[in-house]
Amino acid sequence: MKLAQELEILFSADQIAQRVREMGKQIERDYDGKDLVLLGVLKGSFLFISDLARSIDLPLAVDFIGLSSYGEATESSGVVKITSDLSKPIEKKHVVIVEDIVDTGLTMRYLLDNLATRHPASVKLCTLLHKPARARTKIPIDYLGFQIEDRFVVGYGLDAGEKYRNVPFIGVKKHG
Repeated sequence: MKLAQELEILFSADQIAQRVREMGKQIERDYDGKDLVLLGVLKGSFLFISDLARSIDLPLAVDFIGLSSYGEATESSGVVKITSDLSKPIEKKHVVIVEDIVDTGLTMRYLLDNLATRHPASVKLCTLLHKPARARTKIPIDYLGFQIEDRFVVGYGLDAGEKYRNVPFIGVKKHG
């Protein structure tokens, strides 16, 4: 893949697949017998939620919410807007938010506060990546794939100006 040649690999496709399976099994244990909704945050979580859902052997619903705080920039603006809302109510359901990355926490704080007004039975957060060095608010992460240092990562759904989402691993752009 030509795009892949521009990147240094942080987490291989195999490492990601293994960790996603582990997270799926933990969610499966925690939600057995409950009315579970996986809520993907668009666009970055689309590959992650697909693999995660297939690793959970329980009846579950999948929904999506579109949030924007970056625009075309690589730095969160801190201003969050809903670009696409849920398709069904989540009242009395157990919701697991599926996010690609939590860095400043501002987008997730907005989403957690917004979802609370919709009266779910519970809300937990599953994120593939967490960048604690960038945190500006404390966010409880219930299921964590990998903690990373403060670098701009792409691949496996994460983008830079809408590019690199389709790369099967997570990496950083090579300099040069």
